[in-house]
Amino acid sequence: MYWRLSNLYFWFFALLGGLLPYWSLYLEGQGFSYLQIATLMATIQLTKIVAPSVWGWLGDRSGQRVRLVRFGAITGSLFFAGVFMEPGFYGLLLVMLAFTFFWNAILPLYEVITLRALGTRKDKYGKVRLWGSVGFIGAVAVVGAILEWVPVSYLPWLLLPVFAGIAVSAFLVPAERGERKPPAPKGSLKAIVTHPAVIAFFLMNFLLQVSHGAYYTFFSIHLEQHGYGKLSIGLLWSLGVLAEIGLFLVMHRLSHRFSVRQIVIGALFLTMIRWILIAELTMVVPILIFAQLLHAASYGALHAISVQYIQGFFGKHHHGQGQALYSGLTFGAGGALGAWMSGFLVEGISTSAAFWGGAGAMAVAILITWRGLQPMPKVDEETGR
Repeated sequence: MYWRLSNLYFWFFALLGGLLPYWSLYLEGQGFSYLQIATLMATIQLTKIVAPSVWGWLGDRSGQRVRLVRFGAITGSLFFAGVFMEPGFYGLLLVMLAFTFFWNAILPLYEVITLRALGTRKDKYGKVRLWGSVGFIGAVAVVGAILEWVPVSYLPWLLLPVFAGIAVSAFLVPAERGERKPPAPKGSLKAIVTHPAVIAFFLMNFLLQVSHGAYYTFFSIHLEQHGYGKLSIGLLWSLGVLAEIGLFLVMHRLSHRFSVRQIVIGALFLTMIRWILIAELTMVVPILIFAQLLHAASYGALHAISVQYIQGFFGKHHHGQGQALYSGLTFGAGGALGAWMSGFLVEGISTSAAFWGGAGAMAVAILITWRGLQPMPKVDEETGR
């Protein structure tokens, strides 16, 4: 079961490893402006606002999450094929919106499948999820090495084997039993999402993803402007994910030693420092390496805490919708807004200015967390509450 759960994480994040570091360079090579690049990159996050909620609702209502994951994997791959038609800016925008609408359905559904499969062994989540990080690193390294020898215009072709891996691994996940549970008490979802601690949690994560807009959209271009080659860019991306893997391996120890609030505030502060270092000290290689190691805080620690926080507050009846809201309101709305804002800052000032904007978002997130975040409640495995 461990390997069957880990397999889809590996291929899903391998695709991210091929897209995030190099897709902006591919778009730049196609002649798009910085604002157009920001808009196209934002679609990866934008469809997370709607798609996970739609698919999460279907998953909760039908109990057929595995079938929905398989459908998303196949349909998303078919829509991505539109990239090979070289449709221009508006055509590519439609292709990416369609592709990501189905592709973004996979992860929130699969997070629920994984946590359900683990049952009382939820402390093992990090060890399952780390294989996503391994896939990301492998794709970044392999694609980066190949792009040292071939033009970046070949990138879509290099992603085809990864799409095949996603499709195959989706069919290796054992099907869930049809589960039609009784409906939750009326109005309970509204009571959860209006809880002050949940509002603070979502605001914190929203600002966290706003701050990542410059990183996911312009980090590779920022490095290329400072003289780094594609393989070096790929290795720096991989370094951040290696730090994330190390964090996942020790996260259960940190959770026992520190409170949720302490971990979140510490991680947000380190994230703010990370963006400042990238903005101002890009050419100092040891400092840039240290900044990339801080990915363990800016993504690893905060995501691991957030997945468990959602489960703690939303319980069994609304777990799928809770994961969908987390994905949509934070990675979706926050990530898309961050990408667009960074596009304006890069177009008008510089890539460094975009990272300073991310640092400012983190300062606000720290204040919100300090005032509003509360410990997550215990979950009863039988009732889900």
